[in-house]
Amino acid sequence: MKYNPLSRNIARCWPPQAAALQAVQACAGRLGAAAFSPFSLRAARYGKGDDALTAGRPLLGIPRFGRASFMGHGLAVLTAVVSITATVPAQAGRSCESRKPVPPQVIERGMKLAEQTSSALDAEHAKSGAQVVALARAGQDLSKYGLRYSHMGWAYKTAEGPWRVAHKLNECGTAVGHLYRQGLGEFFLDDLWRYEAVYAVPTPEVQQRLLAVLQDKGRTKALQHQPYSMVSYAWGRKYQQSNQWALETLALAMEPATVRSRDQAQAWLQFKGYEPTTLRLGPLTRMGGRVGSANIAFDDHPNEKRFSDRIETVTVDSVLAWMQRTQLAATPVVLMIKN
Repeated sequence: MKYNPLSRNIARCWPPQAAALQAVQACAGRLGAAAFSPFSLRAARYGKGDDALTAGRPLLGIPRFGRASFMGHGLAVLTAVVSITATVPAQAGRSCESRKPVPPQVIERGMKLAEQTSSALDAEHAKSGAQVVALARAGQDLSKYGLRYSHMGWAYKTAEGPWRVAHKLNECGTAVGHLYRQGLGEFFLDDLWRYEAVYAVPTPEVQQRLLAVLQDKGRTKALQHQPYSMVSYAWGRKYQQSNQWALETLALAMEPATVRSRDQAQAWLQFKGYEPTTLRLGPLTRMGGRVGSANIAFDDHPNEKRFSDRIETVTVDSVLAWMQRTQLAATPVVLMIKN
């Protein structure tokens, strides 16, 4: 499918058409960079939060089931499930089907944010030739953890013009994750906590190395690891969450001759001074999260850290701060629309 620039038909897509979900979906389908599959429209109906059914175009031809991204819902689960497990029988995993339909206004705002992001990235491309950026969204309120953003991927400009996002999504109700390429519309098709995006433009050298990886399916999936925990240990190999895949893939791109495995990628990141976020999660929170969700596990964390309530994991905020500190990328740029 050929994708057209998102801004081309954007003016036609807002109210009064947005008054009906069907009209919004039909309108959104005309936006090239946000070309929705039927599964993405299903996501619009049933998705909630940052673990919405943001099913789109699987990178590796994987069957399209419901997907969930990293921290958008997970940390909320960790704090809420403690009180729930005392009265509700424990179930492994969470259903992605029992969601209330997403109002048309949610899709409208997501599309507006996608259009604004597309325009900003096109301006960056015109100004500096930027072809790859780190792009993130805010799926849930993570302020109690000192975090602003929940999920990131690598956005790159295609030869046809539109921007695409390569990122990892968790299959809802399971402990596995898969890689996807999506348009900006799909990336923001969600009931976000804040309709805010952030992007950081890497240096030309970093962009060149990342683009070579993102355009090669084999290299893009080289460090993909299906077993998934949304709070996976930053320096572990048992699980891999979404932001962790993005960060380790950066290491692969930067050192293709020496980084060919996850442990080598993590060694490079440690050498370059990356510091993961330390979440302070007590034993009841950990126990509740593990019992209530298939995609939350703590058994990959070292005992001395886990039992002292220190959960070290990869977050958007820590990645962007590290890239700026090491001069791998410029200062992050924030885009937002009013709720």
